[in-house]
Amino acid sequence: MSPQFQYREAALPDLKGVASLFDAYRQFYSCEPALESAEAWLSTNFTDRRSTVFVAEDEAANLVGFTQLYPALCSVDLVRYFVLYDLYVDQSHRRMGLGRGLMAAAQSWALAAGGARIELETARNNVGAQALYETLGYEKDDVFYKYSLELK
Repeated sequence: MSPQFQYREAALPDLKGVASLFDAYRQFYSCEPALESAEAWLSTNFTDRRSTVFVAEDEAANLVGFTQLYPALCSVDLVRYFVLYDLYVDQSHRRMGLGRGLMAAAQSWALAAGGARIELETARNNVGAQALYETLGYEKDDVFYKYSLELK
């Protein structure tokens, strides 16, 4: 029998479990381990409602994946939308459909919250994630370039 997973919005009592996943996610993107900093970041996000986090929970109530969305506005289209900035599934639970389940939970919530769309970015070499996004109907932007300016 295949394992069952629940997808739900995370809350402050989930902080330690989500922080552990968030720290692993950051390490995936070559950041140094920083569990305390990850926990502090998420704590502020939860208490100030700066983001919305969804978690995947296994049958034993262990958190095994998460996604995090931030609200944004588009002045050209005059709409509210969400940036799906983080998506991570624990290494031991990959290829079980959890990423797809987390993305579906995020999409349902964003639609109910009045969002016009969800936008995301991923590394050019993260082909597994790209394949998932494309099967879910996300379209790659070939029109605009992304620029960044580090403020020091």
